[in-house]
Amino acid sequence: MEISTPLMQDSKKVLLLGSGELGKEIVIEAQRMGIETVAVDRYDMAPAMHVAHRKYVIDMLNGEAVKSIIKRENPDAIITEIEAIDTEALIDLEDSGYKIVPNANAVKICMNRIDLRRTAAEKVRLPTTKYGFAENEEEAKKICKDVGFPCLIKPEMSSSGHGHVLVSKEEDVENGYRESISHARGKGRRVIVEEYVKIDTELTVLTYRYPTESGIKMNTFSPIEHKRPSYFYVESWQPSTVDDKTIQLAKDYALKIVEELGGVGVFGVEIIKSGDRVLFSEVSPRPHDTGMVTMASQNISEFQVHVRSAIGLPTPQVDIVSPAASHVILAQTSKWNPKFINIDKALNIPGVQIRLFGKPYSYEHRRMGVVLATGKDTNEAIERARKASSIILVG
Repeated sequence: MEISTPLMQDSKKVLLLGSGELGKEIVIEAQRMGIETVAVDRYDMAPAMHVAHRKYVIDMLNGEAVKSIIKRENPDAIITEIEAIDTEALIDLEDSGYKIVPNANAVKICMNRIDLRRTAAEKVRLPTTKYGFAENEEEAKKICKDVGFPCLIKPEMSSSGHGHVLVSKEEDVENGYRESISHARGKGRRVIVEEYVKIDTELTVLTYRYPTESGIKMNTFSPIEHKRPSYFYVESWQPSTVDDKTIQLAKDYALKIVEELGGVGVFGVEIIKSGDRVLFSEVSPRPHDTGMVTMASQNISEFQVHVRSAIGLPTPQVDIVSPAASHVILAQTSKWNPKFINIDKALNIPGVQIRLFGKPYSYEHRRMGVVLATGKDTNEAIERARKASSIILVG
């Protein structure tokens, strides 16, 4: 393969649909490899736009807008970074010869909880929590009874824990259903009702597919462990501290579902450990937020692997070079042009690095940055990341 100079004739080009913090790291890795980059998002000054060659601001739920930009830019690969995209437009583009990463059908399935659960539990036969689907309050009541209380109601399409509602008794189901669909992407009224289980810990198995002369190869990184005080990512670490049997089951589940989804690139496969049960949860068709720790723990980050796979380059092996942890920096208030306080104090802690995303405005619980920390072991890395994150204030 030849890679020419960005902005010149015959340059390799990737276009991102979604330009958040994950997209920013993807663009940085692409730039390092001499690839021209285009960042697209629904708002201006999104993180990846700070480092891309060009940017566009469009409504990515508008399929015609998406198609127009892609036909104008004619990229070698189109990388999806968020859920709020018109997936039918992606299918049309792929049918026209454009390369969607990982592929258009995988993106469509992963961005729809109902389609994904059917694929994982009913087609691939992976173990999951008990579940059912509902389109109105009465159906939700019936499914909640079947699944058992307490249970979780989640919208068919959303992201980052939005619309996850814990329901403890029958009288709360109607309000829980309405609250859940109020956070849904688009106007969908379908929800998935899931058995509520006590989560001992969670794993993300980053699984990647890349092309070779003999066909597509597939592999996993060492699983990343994480715990969430709510439904959104706060901290993660690698290597994980779970037993070998759980690690092997998690890898097996990840390889099976990713093989079914196909395509190329990194998938973030989420696994739940609850007592003796190891359960499949969800898949992201892209690098995962918990995988930001790989920027400190591995010799090759999830972002570089994703770029390599997207443009047709191999990654035969990825190694852990140090125990590491990551911890988010969260905003507590809404503010335009937020400031970060005590960065110097946080960087006085050995092994600590900081990534500020560059988001132009904050709101409560919005991720504004991440602390990365290494240590002699996982526990030391976790403590360093937590301490540094607690020092930094967003104001």
